[in-house]
Amino acid sequence: MTPVELSRTVLHAVRCAVDEGQLSVAVPERVVVSEPGAGGCGEYATNVALQLARAAGKPPRTVAEILRPRLIATDGIEDVVVTGPGFLNFRLGHEADPLQDLVREIRGRGLRYGHGDALAGQVLALRVPYEVRAEVVADAVVRIVASQGGRATVEHQGGRATVQHHGGRATVQHHGGRAAAEHGEFVDLRPVPAPEDPAPLGPDAARWALLHPAPHDRPRITADHLVQREGNPLFRVRYAHARVRSLGRGAARLGFAAEPGPLNGARADTAVTTAPQAPAPHAPAPHAPALHTPLSDYPRILTAAATHRAPDRLARHLVTVADAVLPFLTCVLPIGEEKPSAAHRARLALAEAAGTVLAGGLSLLGIDAPEHL
Repeated sequence: MTPVELSRTVLHAVRCAVDEGQLSVAVPERVVVSEPGAGGCGEYATNVALQLARAAGKPPRTVAEILRPRLIATDGIEDVVVTGPGFLNFRLGHEADPLQDLVREIRGRGLRYGHGDALAGQVLALRVPYEVRAEVVADAVVRIVASQGGRATVEHQGGRATVQHHGGRATVQHHGGRAAAEHGEFVDLRPVPAPEDPAPLGPDAARWALLHPAPHDRPRITADHLVQREGNPLFRVRYAHARVRSLGRGAARLGFAAEPGPLNGARADTAVTTAPQAPAPHAPAPHAPALHTPLSDYPRILTAAATHRAPDRLARHLVTVADAVLPFLTCVLPIGEEKPSAAHRARLALAEAAGTVLAGGLSLLGIDAPEHL
């Protein structure tokens, strides 16, 4: 129930009490609904009982008690509490919101969101040639398979290699001799080789250049991967993550933190009325629904990337998440004289959930997710 709907509900309760003879007053043209003051409770409160008491010839608390049964019987209102001299306080019942539930899940699992046990108990021996792209793809596959409960080793022609992780990076150690059968199912990884050495791009851009294309596509080893502009997918992904972290720092300076909840709401510092001139609610968050699918799809994408040994699927999905979250970020912080509200806390929580997915996905690809960019 929105504040405007609640205001209309209170007016209807007053009208019913008048029609039934319990109150003898003129039904007001408007009812003010705002956040509860000191000593109040719930999400909203109204002083309508104090407003009507003199005309009704009754104490404000008596007027409030007359209205309370009608209000508490309304769908969407969970409880009504009378406080102080006669304030009506409302606790609203909330319908399930899949996006809120998703944000809570991501916040609860953190960087392990999307990790599962789809490959639990499976051991893969990845057979790759001695070539830089094959090595990088194999390293990413080892990480992604581990995220789904499996284990993978890297086998080379004429030898075996194991992947060891150190501080978010991975090194491949080679061992002589042929691989033994106990290393698990053999899987050939032979992506189209890189046309040249990607090392001059630096570790992060080089890995992206090798992992983002599908295995059958020839990777581009060009300086485009280093350019900080919209046409560079790696830049968009890392920039989106850095923007989310920046918004978190900005919110802290304004004195609020992320908290899942409704993304739109009435201004906390403005009364809501039923009059045509009622103040407008917060600017809506029109891009928020576009985030639900990419965030909820992330676990499925991780499972598919692990099952098909395809880190390119994860890389491309991170671009989808970044492209969905970037337009949304413009409405996270208050603008101008606007005060931080529950809607801003909820928007920040959604933005941070997207940032968590971006950071977790980049980590599985072996790529840094910077706080500043």
